[in-house]
Amino acid sequence: MSVGELAGLLVAVFWAVLVTLLAVVLVRLSRVLKEATVLVSAVTEQAVPLLAEAGAAVRSANEQLVRVDEITANVQDAAANANALSSTVAATLGGPLVKVAAFSYGVRKAVAKQQNGGPTVPAQPGSREELARLIRAEVRAATAPRSGLLSRVRRAVRG
Repeated sequence: MSVGELAGLLVAVFWAVLVTLLAVVLVRLSRVLKEATVLVSAVTEQAVPLLAEAGAAVRSANEQLVRVDEITANVQDAAANANALSSTVAATLGGPLVKVAAFSYGVRKAVAKQQNGGPTVPAQPGSREELARLIRAEVRAATAPRSGLLSRVRRAVRG
């Protein structure tokens, strides 16, 4: 065997090994591609129903949001009506109620002063200072801030 024949034999063995390795790689690659194809088809089969269900869920959520918007609008209208009714009642009943309360307060104070023997209006014209002091005391008592129902009604009527 000559050197050329030996070199040709080595090249032939090298190509045989290379072709064998490439054949093994190609066989494995074909298996991987088959498995990938099966996987993609399975995902596609499962994804289509999931997308349909997601679309149905979105449509249902939109319907519910429309209903919630309608309910919110109705509640807003009811609150506006209640506010208007409250203002009307306060304006209609507030003035007379304040007057009745002031009158009853004055009557109570007068009765209490008569029963307690409290200060009375001076009979002599010379005691104007005494009369002015009594009037100022009555005005202060009548206009003193209170936290009762009457003061709340007054504040509502005044605005």
